[in-house]
Amino acid sequence: MNKSNYTSAELFTPPLEGTGEVGGEVVRGGRRKGLTILGPTACGKTTLAAHLAAQIGGEIISADSRQVYRGMDIGTGKDLDDYIIGGIHIPYHLIDIAEPGERYSVYQFQRDFLRCYDDILRRHKVPILCGGTGLYIESIVRHYQFEEKGDAEPEDSPYWEELEGGLIIGLKIDRELRRRRITTRLHQRLDEGMVDEIQGLLKRGVSSERLIRYGLEYKYVTQYVIGQLSYEEMVRLLEIAIHQFAKRQMTYFRGMEERRGVKIHWIDATLPMDEKVKQCIGLYSSATI
Repeated sequence: MNKSNYTSAELFTPPLEGTGEVGGEVVRGGRRKGLTILGPTACGKTTLAAHLAAQIGGEIISADSRQVYRGMDIGTGKDLDDYIIGGIHIPYHLIDIAEPGERYSVYQFQRDFLRCYDDILRRHKVPILCGGTGLYIESIVRHYQFEEKGDAEPEDSPYWEELEGGLIIGLKIDRELRRRRITTRLHQRLDEGMVDEIQGLLKRGVSSERLIRYGLEYKYVTQYVIGQLSYEEMVRLLEIAIHQFAKRQMTYFRGMEERRGVKIHWIDATLPMDEKVKQCIGLYSSATI
């Protein structure tokens, strides 16, 4: 895998010339750009992205390496109700596009992203890349190039010349608050039927080995279902693993910014939703040239 010479926040420049409405304000004299919203697990990025999309005419492209799989819903936090804002369904992409057990790589994500990007622009909407899989996000914002080949080559896309100067917003959250949210959400998901979901995947023929390789919820709940862990062990080890995962996410995002030159505009995840949306729109308006 090689990277281009792009070293800053290089993302989304939709070719929409002239004047556009942004959150009730008129942005003049340029092209409307898309944006990225990223952050660690349990910070509220999907909900923010959906509220923002409702304001600026956006559609969300998911950057989650496990939400691509059908039937892996509770364990991946695939809360589709988050995409309904004021009774309006916000369009989303790259969710439920592969079967559990299939191989889905960052190369495929990059290719599928460009397909969605093109489709969104053709309909004069704003693409919002949202997720916590840092490698997926970085493959776009830094234009990764791959040796893997397919029928449609991402590096041949005409959009790479336009994918620069976009806005990347990160949600920052206090470590202890993040830990409390993770713990609460884990128990909610268990109450919602996460064990039943994984039992169902096993009955559909997805191997326990494959589910364990998906990590986190699918690893530890599968180990419980097949008798390798007690319920109490499963909950304890899974909670620890999710906390460690969130820490690794933040380490990755800091590396993008501090070592690889990707500009991330951080906002406080605990602000009221209206204030977070207002800050995003202000940054978005400033980024529109």
